[in-house]
Amino acid sequence: MKNREIPKPTESELELLTILWERGQATVRELFEAVNQQRPVVYTGVLKLLQIMTEKGLVERDESERAHVYRAAIEKSDTERRFVRELSERFFSGSAAQLALRALEMESASEEDLDEIRKLLRRKKS
Repeated sequence: MKNREIPKPTESELELLTILWERGQATVRELFEAVNQQRPVVYTGVLKLLQIMTEKGLVERDESERAHVYRAAIEKSDTERRFVRELSERFFSGSAAQLALRALEMESASEEDLDEIRKLLRRKKS
């Protein structure tokens, strides 16, 4: 697994990864219940998806307990960078600045977010 790139997560896989990133770890039942609050899913569907994600290297499974516990095997920040890089390359000719400008045009940013952007711009200038 170390020598090959981890596959990009699908939308359904990202949904489970997001829960794992927030919680640190979860059982199949906990993941099923969390997803089921947003949209109807079947338990066996969540279980099968976790099995696939384990094979892909997206999650790790602890089998020491009766109920298997899953945790993300990939970092949230790495996954975000990967998706943003792909989006930038596909739609903005690789320009992160154009991507950021478009995002800021679409959504209003809080003063806190704008402060973070200013700090990042100062770091980039120096």
